Amino acid sequence: MQKEHKITLLGTGLIGTFYTMTLHQQRGRDRMHMVYSQDGKKAKEFAEEWGIPKWTTDMEQAVYDPETDVVVVGIPNDMHKKAVLMAAAAGKAVLCTKPLARTAAEAKEMLAAVAQAGVFSGYLEDLVYPPKTLKSLESVKNGALGQVLWVRSRETHAGPHSDWFWDKERAGGGAIIDMGCHCIEIIRNFIGKEIRPLEVMCWADTLVHPIDAEDHGIGLIRFQNGAMGQFEVSWAFRGGMDLRDEVSGTEGTLWIDHFLRTGFEMFTTVGQGGYVAEKAESDTGWLFPVGDEVHELGYTHMFVDMFNALDAGSNPMETFYDGYVVNAIIDACYRSAQTKKWEPLSLEFGDDGQKLEPEASHQVPEEDPHIIIKKERMPNGRTKLILKEKATGKIIQKIIDKD
Repeated sequence: MQKEHKITLLGTGLIGTFYTMTLHQQRGRDRMHMVYSQDGKKAKEFAEEWGIPKWTTDMEQAVYDPETDVVVVGIPNDMHKKAVLMAAAAGKAVLCTKPLARTAAEAKEMLAAVAQAGVFSGYLEDLVYPPKTLKSLESVKNGALGQVLWVRSRETHAGPHSDWFWDKERAGGGAIIDMGCHCIEIIRNFIGKEIRPLEVMCWADTLVHPIDAEDHGIGLIRFQNGAMGQFEVSWAFRGGMDLRDEVSGTEGTLWIDHFLRTGFEMFTTVGQGGYVAEKAESDTGWLFPVGDEVHELGYTHMFVDMFNALDAGSNPMETFYDGYVVNAIIDACYRSAQTKKWEPLSLEFGDDGQKLEPEASHQVPEEDPHIIIKKERMPNGRTKLILKEKATGKIIQKIIDKD
């Protein structure tokens, strides 16, 4: 049965705006009832803009508000642990934005706190919830691509909106913790969360901005079943926000372009008269506006999943445990960027995963002395088989005439 939830929102930045826009659009029954910001002027203006009854600069007052039953954490990374531990102590359900924490150690404390308090918790990783991604995940789970072998996820733009992102201590890192967390969880969903990540190799560097944190990063994640994940992040990409995912399997391939090509293209010399899209760098020339930004970025489906799970007493698609795993992978990425080596992961993980085995469709009957490596239709209509002799291991080819 659906309930009506009154929510305490912590944070009035861009993510707080997106969260409120999502929940207050149309006739949603779950609404922000109390908003907190360290800046009283921002808190007051935000509350007035969105019709939120209460506002405060006191986090404890916001979390312990007697009229709210859910706390949504949308504040800087260095405040996540304090907010979650406070929500758990207050007995409130808590939903936390990405990344869950600055480190796996912090994430583990947060995971333990909500478990000990017995409160509902959810990890607000919006980029696994876009409609295209959900449809793609369904196809992959139904076997459309066979066994997933390799997933590449890319997020790049010209840099984050707020000052704290650029502060390595407050954020816990740079572009990797800011955007790599999205990519890593997308990779885990396509490969399978039950498959354990074993080790990572990562490059990170500060190429453009005068900051201590990295503004570029590329990482490889090796999973126990042999699958490979690859992420690419940058705070210096020009031309908007580039969100792309690629999935390669034994039976198919999948490409998703989320944001640079939205299906809505416009050329204007004078501008369209307002906001275009997140991280858009210009309002003239060729523009790629978004019809419903919070929907296309996954926020709508994310909150539906979170509140449905809360009402049903079940786990959402993205849990605090998922956030902890992502933090552990990011920790290993930062170690690898320093050592220039593959770095192992240390996880409390329940499933060891299974080694990939060839599918039956890739083999010929057992009595055949060959194993098919590849089958290819040639321009002349004939079929070429690349075969491996079972007895000798020799690789040969065989041409089959037209049907």
